[in-house]
Parts: sequence; C-alpha cells; structure tokens
Amino acid sequence: MGIPTQRYSTITDKHPREICLLRSFPCAWGKCSFCDYIDDNGRDAGEMALLNARVLSQVTGELGVLEVINSGSCFELPSATLEDITRIIREKNIRQLFFESHWMYRKQVAAMRERMPVPIIFKTGVETFDNDFRQKVLNKHADFTTPEQVAEYFDSPCLMVGIQGQTRAMIARDIELLKKHFQLGTVNVYNNNTTPIRRDEELVRWFMEEYRWLLDDPAVEVLYEITDFGVG
Repeated sequence: MGIPTQRYSTITDKHPREICLLRSFPCAWGKCSFCDYIDDNGRDAGEMALLNARVLSQVTGELGVLEVINSGSCFELPSATLEDITRIIREKNIRQLFFESHWMYRKQVAAMRERMPVPIIFKTGVETFDNDFRQKVLNKHADFTTPEQVAEYFDSPCLMVGIQGQTRAMIARDIELLKKHFQLGTVNVYNNNTTPIRRDEELVRWFMEEYRWLLDDPAVEVLYEITDFGVG
C-alpha cells in the first residue's frame, strides 16, 4: 500500500467530526497477517511532525470533534505531533477526541486520557472476539479472551468481517458482543490487499444483507471501502 495523499476530511453521517490521517513511527507490532498498511510511517520525527502540523492546520473546529488516525497506535506519533494536537484542541475548541491504539498499549491509555485536555473515545482493533481466529489466523498479538477485558481500557472496538475462514456464527457473535458491551463500534468489511489473507465474497454478501440494519444504527459505523472515512 502506498503513502496516502488525502489526509484531512470531515465525517458528516454518524458522529460528525473532522478526521486527520497522520504519519507516525512504525507499528510496534507490525505482524498482523492481514495488514499491509506499513508504508505510511517513518523514522524521521522532525519530517513527520512537519507533515502532521500541515494536516492538523486544516482543522477548523466547526464540528467540535476531532479524530486522529495513523498507521499504528496514537502512542507511535512523534511527541511534537501530540503537542500540536493538544494545541489544536485548545485553539479550535475541540470538545472530544478519537484516538486508536493496539491492545499492547492498554496500560498507557489512562495516561493519554490524562494528557489530552478533552475526553477521548479510544478505538482498538479487535477484529474478532474469536480468540483462536484473531491470534492464530490474523496474528493480532492481542491476547484478551473476553469483551469485558477490552472494555476495561477501550471505548470502541473495530471489527473485521468477510475474511476467508470466518463463519456466519463468528460474525453474529462478534456483532452481539459489540452491541452488548460497547456504546460505539466500527465494522470494517475486508478488502483484498497484498497479503495472503483473502476476502470471502459470499460471506460479505450475507453480512451486508443480514446486518443491513447496522447502516441505520447510530452507534456503529460500517466501512465497506477502506477510504469510507474520506482519508487514505
């Protein structure tokens, strides 16, 4: 996957917000079997901070909510970028922030909540609550076994559906647990990329029909294309 050019957008459907795609240091795990999103990172903190500052300068504050994403976890953003985010929040009267983090950083989430001057909705890539599939097939390096463990640290799990090897029962359980244990969530419909993990077209068709109601659920965002948030 190449380096994205579209890095700022606004989401006007569910939970209206501005969204910025920033550059960070490489994902500390970087071994998920389904992920080829590794080009959009770097080692030069100063260069990344300059680019990120340009992206953040587009934030207007008009919606009062900002989401910041990158090709890993928010903890891998340059320190100067985190300072810029704090400044933008204050200058633009942002009242809520969305961040994303891998499970491995769960013990650092509380400190980040303290650091930022507004409440954070913390997302995390659960992919599936089926532990065997998540660990052995997706190689997620996230060893929780219950949704309650995830909810202890994070507010909004991101699920992935439509992967070969998944079953309808697994997806049904994932959606059930998402709705039972979390107020917010995202469902990503898997798209083929450069990894060996393949999309199950029949399973995707079933999901989009069986769970069409999620499109009208204000608590769940369904991403059919990886650019549905307007960045990437």
